[in-house]
Amino acid sequence: MKINKIVPFVLSACFAVSCTNLDEDLYDRVQDDDFGTTPKEIQALVGGAYSSLRGFSDNISHSYPTCEYVFFLNEVASDEATIPTRGTNWYDGGQYQEAQRHTWTANNGLMLSAWRYCYSGIAKVNSIIYQIDKSGLTADEKAPIYAELKAIRAYYYYNLLDMFGNVPIVTNFEDTGLPANSTRQQVYDFVESELLAAIPYLPANVVYSKFTKNVAYSILARLYLNSEAFVGTPRWQDCINMCQNVTGYTLASDYFANFATNNQTSPEIIFSIPYDGNAGTLGNYLSSMSCHYLHRFTISPTGDYPWSGNGISAQPGVFSSFDDADKRKKMMISGDQISLATGSVIMMDNGEPLTYTEEITSVADAKENEGVRIGKYEMRAGDKWERDNDWVLIRYSEILMMQAECYVRLGSPDLAAPFIQQITSRAGTEMPAVIDLDFINKELLREFAFEGRRRTDNIRFGTFFQPWWEKGTTEPYKAIFPIPASVLSTNTNLHQNPGYPN
Repeated sequence: MKINKIVPFVLSACFAVSCTNLDEDLYDRVQDDDFGTTPKEIQALVGGAYSSLRGFSDNISHSYPTCEYVFFLNEVASDEATIPTRGTNWYDGGQYQEAQRHTWTANNGLMLSAWRYCYSGIAKVNSIIYQIDKSGLTADEKAPIYAELKAIRAYYYYNLLDMFGNVPIVTNFEDTGLPANSTRQQVYDFVESELLAAIPYLPANVVYSKFTKNVAYSILARLYLNSEAFVGTPRWQDCINMCQNVTGYTLASDYFANFATNNQTSPEIIFSIPYDGNAGTLGNYLSSMSCHYLHRFTISPTGDYPWSGNGISAQPGVFSSFDDADKRKKMMISGDQISLATGSVIMMDNGEPLTYTEEITSVADAKENEGVRIGKYEMRAGDKWERDNDWVLIRYSEILMMQAECYVRLGSPDLAAPFIQQITSRAGTEMPAVIDLDFINKELLREFAFEGRRRTDNIRFGTFFQPWWEKGTTEPYKAIFPIPASVLSTNTNLHQNPGYPN
């Protein structure tokens, strides 16, 4: 564990179970070579690809995308979150400080976890495709199954494209050779072609937590939105076109309905990772990674809430960048923390009040109460360590914001106004007099803070390379992370990303 506390949870591989939504059964990992001949067996096989999205934990790295490492890496490398060292807690060899200061190396454990999360998911998908290949299904029966699986795999490769750039493309489960790097352009082209090829076979209707045409269109829109940053070719109109293909969704009237315990009912969520603590899903405990150890008494007078780790928080300046009228500001927890048992401010073990401050002394030496905390996902008395909130990956508000940004970049800010109006109206904020890229950048932070996507926005807007809290100027080559050192040492066909030492 990262901190000097004992955390009661079971370490196991998340992809050992499968779940496509919370109304379906969980299935064990497939063992039988003859498996995959009935609809229920096919459902179980494909469900294994979806469950891989939850990630895993082992004695090599921790790769839960929803609360640790993959999420932490992208958040702390951005301008919205930090994991400061507090006394002897949260140092972990300096990996979070390196991510904050953009001084990471190929030996940073966060890099290995992000890499292994993606490639473990890809390996899982490839193994299922292999099993479908060997099944007795007809070619017509296999086609939609292949499309769904390859679309999931393309999502993993989109993340690798974003984070690491020049990565191996592995599609053959039986190939035991050591793969070589593909260029970032080749990975980009692969993601695009796989999704475009899958779309004709994917469901056109809205299906919760399943890969549909809408999900594929959304990921393609992301790809085109970031095309200039990824491969040097802007594709703003292509992004708009893909967004306009997305149908069947509306903004939830309540912003926080997207992050409620039962958020599967939101009309806004295009794609999510389902969680159900009672069904054995693992890796969804972000709220406990942010709040102070005694925060549980603000949720329950008896402290009936899981232990918290006092880690990730907002960077200084993020909380105050929200207007007080902005309803979304409630995603952050600040100020005096009141005990429901006593009605008074909770006192920490050092005798000082538990008052979350926006300012943080230093990423290397923070006090226990410093940093505004993340409260975006609902926290309730009686919650278990593994939460039931589904982890949101794509929301309809992103479709609106992508179109607005692209119209501004194409020189038509008036066309962006109807999309921005929907976002600001729900947030309770005023429409700006001028919709420009500066407004879009700031509104993206306000709308999507702590959803794991800010680093990508920072790079696209160029702010990633500018100084911010505890960080100087960032070199352009750090727009992608280094390939982990341990991966390079075991695969001599790979070479390190440009700018990083071999």
